[in-house]
Amino acid sequence: MIKTRSEVRFTFYASGIFICYFIYGMLQEKITRGKYGENDKFTCTLSLVLVQCIVNYIFAQILMLSWKHEKDSTRRIYYFSSALTYLLGMVSSNMALQWINYPTQVVGKAAKPIPVLILGVLIGRKTYPLKKYLFVFLIVFGVVLFMYKDQGAKATSDSQGFGIGELMLLLSLSMDGLTGAVQERIKSESSPTAYSMMLNTNRWSAIMLSIAVVVSGEMFKFATFVSNYPEVLMYLTAFALMGALGQLFIYFMVSEFGPLPCSVVTTTRKFFTVLASVVIFGNVLLGHQWVGAILVFSGLFMDMLYSKGKSQPPKRTSNK
Repeated sequence: MIKTRSEVRFTFYASGIFICYFIYGMLQEKITRGKYGENDKFTCTLSLVLVQCIVNYIFAQILMLSWKHEKDSTRRIYYFSSALTYLLGMVSSNMALQWINYPTQVVGKAAKPIPVLILGVLIGRKTYPLKKYLFVFLIVFGVVLFMYKDQGAKATSDSQGFGIGELMLLLSLSMDGLTGAVQERIKSESSPTAYSMMLNTNRWSAIMLSIAVVVSGEMFKFATFVSNYPEVLMYLTAFALMGALGQLFIYFMVSEFGPLPCSVVTTTRKFFTVLASVVIFGNVLLGHQWVGAILVFSGLFMDMLYSKGKSQPPKRTSNK
């Protein structure tokens, strides 16, 4: 019965992540790629993320005040480290787009569970059964194979600047892995609630981003853009609310099941988003894309059937 309830909660959290971030992605596309006025575009990336972090913090604070919870004993340095690596990963991922095309970035970020798994073992002190490694690599390989068409189609036109973009993408993946490892350490040492993890991580993220937007001068650019095009506030509000709700589901997933199952869910979310567009708009899949789809579904099914997203607890060492 306990396992059944655990599986139901896992499915509920995963569904929440899929739905919230599907809407979140459409709103992000609308905000960042939409045209305002004659030909203006929203380019205040740091401000956009800052708005998201502030709303996340307020959302978590309301939840903390609404429900009783135990005092969080997590060391501040852990939350600071988690927020720093999270922001560095996001910034380096966005900077990579200056040298590589978007499909290449998506393909590269599909490998996120790999550094999360490896660094979770090295830093987070986790041990996973061999089949967990197999299932994760199977899912990642399937996602990469499925999305390979767009990467190959634009490779010739976006081959300039080769090396820098890939380096930034590698940095982003490393930061993702470090974030997962720190979260694993937090989970194993103090097991805070999802609300507390969300509150403290976004508090540090908002502090660091506030300094960044002031130093860079983007704060004034953002204020001017909003005053000229106030309709963007409606999209920003919906974007931030969907992001806050989606992040809550992520922290529920991390606090109960760990960062690795969460990274698998967020990676396959991108795959299902692309697959949904294929079904809705009737696009034709190539042979290798069907193979990739089968690999993803197979990896997910076997992971749920055999490993249940569980990992073995870290081995305790004596303090001799």
